[in-house]
Amino acid sequence: MLTSAERGPARVPDRLLRDLPKVCLHDHLDGALRPATVVELAAAAGHRLPAEEPEALGRWIRASADSGSLVRYLQTFEHTVAVMQSPEALVRCAREYVEDLVAEGVVHAEVRWAPEQHTAGGLSMAEAVEAVRLGLSEGVLAAEDAGHIVSVTQILCAMRHAERSLEVARLVVDNRDRGVVAFDLAGPEDGFPPVRHRAALELLADELMPVTLHAGEAAGIGSIRDALATGRALRLGHGVRIAEDIEIEEEDGVAVVTLGRTAEWVRDRGIALEVCPTSNLQTGAVAAFGAAPERHPVDMLYRTGFTVTISPDNRLMSGTSVTGELAYLVTHFGYGLEDLEQLQRNAAAAAFLPLEDRSALEGIITEGFEGMHG
Repeated sequence: MLTSAERGPARVPDRLLRDLPKVCLHDHLDGALRPATVVELAAAAGHRLPAEEPEALGRWIRASADSGSLVRYLQTFEHTVAVMQSPEALVRCAREYVEDLVAEGVVHAEVRWAPEQHTAGGLSMAEAVEAVRLGLSEGVLAAEDAGHIVSVTQILCAMRHAERSLEVARLVVDNRDRGVVAFDLAGPEDGFPPVRHRAALELLADELMPVTLHAGEAAGIGSIRDALATGRALRLGHGVRIAEDIEIEEEDGVAVVTLGRTAEWVRDRGIALEVCPTSNLQTGAVAAFGAAPERHPVDMLYRTGFTVTISPDNRLMSGTSVTGELAYLVTHFGYGLEDLEQLQRNAAAAAFLPLEDRSALEGIITEGFEGMHG
C-alpha cells in the first residue's frame, strides 16, 4: 500500500476538478443552503440569526461546526431548519441545491433530509416531501434546458432520538415512484441504536426498500454492526470508524493488513462507505487517527479495497462540496485522475438507481474522464 509521498505529487490541476463528472451520495439538504438564502428566508420568517450578513453568517456557521463535536456540529442546523418550514422555502432550497450541483459538475445526487423537522409551520411530512420534489424537479428541468445532465433523488431521514421513524418509513414506501429512493437514520448516533426503530426497519425490509444508515461516525464498530444486522443497511453513512477494525503491520517492508470480522464483511461484500472527509475531521469522527488532515483513514480504506465514495455531508457547515473533497484527496494523498474516476465509479455502482440507470451513469463518468485524460 503506497503512501501519498510514494505516489508522488498530485497530478490533477485544481482547474480540472470542477469539470469532472461526479456522483454525490451523502448530502444533507438542510446543510446545503446558501448563506444569502438563509438570511432572506430568516427575515421573511422572523427568525433571528447570529449574524445578519451572508458572509458573516457563513463564517459563524463554519466556525461553530468546526468544534470536534458532532453534537455541536448538529446545533448549527437550528438556523437552517428554522427557515425551511414553508412550501415556498423548501421549493427554493431544493431548486438552488440542484443549481449548485450543476455548477460543480455533479451528474447524480441523492439528497437526504428529515421531513419530521419541517412541520413547525403547519406542513405535513407528505406536503414537505412534495415541496422538495417540486423544487428538485424545477432545478433538473432548468439544468436540462441549459444543456446539463443531472439527476437528483431523495433519501428520507428519521431522527434517531425521536419517535416518528415508522411514519417516515411509510412515507418512503409511498413515494418510491416519486423520486424517493431510500431511508436513513440521522441525528445523534451514540446511544440511539437502530433497534429503537425496529418497526420502521422491518417495514422497509418487507417492502424491499433500500436503507443507508449513519454509522461509524460518532460511534464505533458496534454501531456499524447494528446498522448491518438490525438495519440491513446497503450502505454506511460515513462508516469511517470501520478503520478501527483494521490492523496494518510492516513485515520485511511489506504492509500486512488484518481485518476484523466487521471490516471483512463490509469490504468483501462491497458495502459502500459514504465518506465525507472534511465533516469527519470537524466532528471528531476520525479523532482516533489524529487531527491532521493527512491522518484521515480514507486513503487507507481506499487502498485496502473498501468501496469508498466521497461526498460533502453538509456544504454550508463544512464549507465544502464534492469538488472540495476531491481537492482534499489530491492535496493530502496525491490522488490522480485514475483514483478520482474509481471513486466516481464506486458511487455510481452504489447509487440507489435501477441497473440500467447505473450503467448509463458509469458511461457518463467514463466519457467525462476520457475527455480529461485526452
